[in-house]
Amino acid sequence: MTTTIPSNPWPSRWGWVLALVGGVLAYIAVLEVMLATDNPNFFPSLLLIGSVTVPSAALLFASGGRRGPIAPVGALVLVAIVGGVVGTLTAGVLEYDTLRGLSFLPMLAVGLIEEGAKLIVPAALLLLYRPARGWAGVAVGVASATGFATLETMGYGFVSLLASRGDLAAVDATLLLRGLLSPACHIAWTGVTAAMLWRWRNGVAPFTHLLGAYLAAVVLHAVWDATASVTLHLGVAVVSTAALLWFIHAARRAGSLTAPAA
Repeated sequence: MTTTIPSNPWPSRWGWVLALVGGVLAYIAVLEVMLATDNPNFFPSLLLIGSVTVPSAALLFASGGRRGPIAPVGALVLVAIVGGVVGTLTAGVLEYDTLRGLSFLPMLAVGLIEEGAKLIVPAALLLLYRPARGWAGVAVGVASATGFATLETMGYGFVSLLASRGDLAAVDATLLLRGLLSPACHIAWTGVTAAMLWRWRNGVAPFTHLLGAYLAAVVLHAVWDATASVTLHLGVAVVSTAALLWFIHAARRAGSLTAPAA
């Protein structure tokens, strides 16, 4: 017997908008105060807010819906933290070893390493238990990529500060560019791949579909890194975002209609 799941309260459905607007306002406030007081102690706050605002809003959007979250919020936060740390550390070590051993690091190798590193925690979850909600994979993938993108952006922001000798305009440009593009890059690629990982684990899709999703993410990642063409970047962003939105829509549709009655 099944029963219709009640609609989610509007704050849960629109939490991603509140997070996005609140983060932007907080970023502007911290930036203005730091410039007005010439106090560098505000820089860590600026770096954190600028790095986490857009990815966290994307995570809230991916995990929410009219009928309730498609995955437990607490679990997604944990995946974001652990996935971000594990992913960045793994990618950093592997990229360093590859660069040292081969004297160069082609963009395809970067894509293979980083797209694989972001899947470590989602894959570990599947080894620990068989999730009842096969559609939750997209939210788990977005969570892992959220942590990865946030930490990576913070690193790039700090490096920009050092390279520009304290020029906040350079840091602001780095945070703005990487923050705005994260949903169309890391988050989209891992969200789609993790969704296919969940579907394969639950017997819904064959392994070839999972492999295809992973290789597509690697190629899109490599194309993004290898070119400065605005046209190519726009094309990658459109394709990646469209694929992520399709999987989010499918996840919400699969989990929104009915649920087992108590």
